[in-house]
Amino acid sequence: MNIVPTTPHRPQATLAMDPHLVECLFTPEALAHLKSIVRLQDGVISGPSTAGADLAATEILIGGWGCPVLDADLLARMPMLHTVVYTAGTVKGFATDELFARGVKVSSGADTNALPVAEFTLAAILLAGKRVFEIDSEYRATGRYRPFADSPRQWGNYGITVGIISASRIGRRVIELLAPFDINVLLYDPIHTIPGVENVDFDHLLSHSDVVSLHAPELPETRRMIDARALSLMPDGATLINTARGSLVDDGALLAELTARRLHAVVDVTEPDVLPAGSPWFDAPNLTLTPHIAGSQGNEMFRLGDSAVREIERVLAGRPLRHLVQQGALHITA
Repeated sequence: MNIVPTTPHRPQATLAMDPHLVECLFTPEALAHLKSIVRLQDGVISGPSTAGADLAATEILIGGWGCPVLDADLLARMPMLHTVVYTAGTVKGFATDELFARGVKVSSGADTNALPVAEFTLAAILLAGKRVFEIDSEYRATGRYRPFADSPRQWGNYGITVGIISASRIGRRVIELLAPFDINVLLYDPIHTIPGVENVDFDHLLSHSDVVSLHAPELPETRRMIDARALSLMPDGATLINTARGSLVDDGALLAELTARRLHAVVDVTEPDVLPAGSPWFDAPNLTLTPHIAGSQGNEMFRLGDSAVREIERVLAGRPLRHLVQQGALHITA
């Protein structure tokens, strides 16, 4: 009897993101490999622009920024959907209760995107400890060589204390990256602990840290958690780093501390995220301001695409998703 070899099933996959992101997320090699393991549908669905797309055979949705909300109506057009692989971070913008109720497995790129944010934070911590931001402005203004050489103030990273607010995926990554350095680490997290890291209360962390780095999720409970009272607890000359969300900080209170030149700050996120012309942030002293660039940018985006392809390979091999999103944890995570 002749045995006819079977061809491995190649599920249909659909891209759901802003169309320009496809070439930002996938190298030509990665896209070619993706097309070799799934039947990639022509075209991209994005935002509300899903009308006319034939989604009946879609089994895997590959999402990104601009992914449409997966509500009951859209899901009804994808009866075969079993997996969503999202190349970006939080899934709260598109993942509905209906999606999880159908048993669709959702994978997020949040863990992958945490690495560049943690790297950015590590760099900011080390530069803040070395007082690079302060020295840069003072050296330019005065021309004085090594302005802190004869100063009794802390200058350098040996033995400084860094306070990490939240044992989130990024907070944990930062703590891992700090391990090789002679730096004391304090953690504030009301829910989670990390073995070997001293978990302290909020006020203790603020009052005992040379650098405070924010990594808490944006929740009603965390809004304006860094207010005037919290900032007043930080030692003179301390640095606040915010790569989380602008809503975690009371803008007016922080700007007042910066204007008084008592504290320093590295701010990558503001509220609103795109600052209007004439915003006081642009003229604030003691501030290093960046336009939300800590997360994946440029060639770092390819890491997100590569991670998504690996997740799809796991699906095809019948293995569990590495970055599975738990619906029950969404209320306390980003």
